[in-house]
Amino acid sequence: MSAGDGTCTVNKRDFTEYFPLEALRNYILQPLELTNTAQSFNISARLTGGGMSGQAGALRHAISRALTTADEAHKDVLKASGCLTRDPRMKERKKPGQPGARKRFQFSKR
Repeated sequence: MSAGDGTCTVNKRDFTEYFPLEALRNYILQPLELTNTAQSFNISARLTGGGMSGQAGALRHAISRALTTADEAHKDVLKASGCLTRDPRMKERKKPGQPGARKRFQFSKR
């Protein structure tokens, strides 16, 4: 994140091209709109892993943290709206002796 005119690129592609859904774009830009800094910063991000909505949530969280670092006064507004809360869900580990996290081998009575 750097000072600029409000352009946003993700993985060297345009923001609207990378996130085609309007709902995800609004979700990502929510911290900038809450703090009235949408036209003050340029955003350049590299995203890997997860799905489309997972990457959107990670980018929203990253923007919120960067805004807090830039100006500590934004912290109260972002915390109240839930932008600074990390999503704790992770992939469950594979259990020993089984094919996956929840899947079990087929039961055979005989």
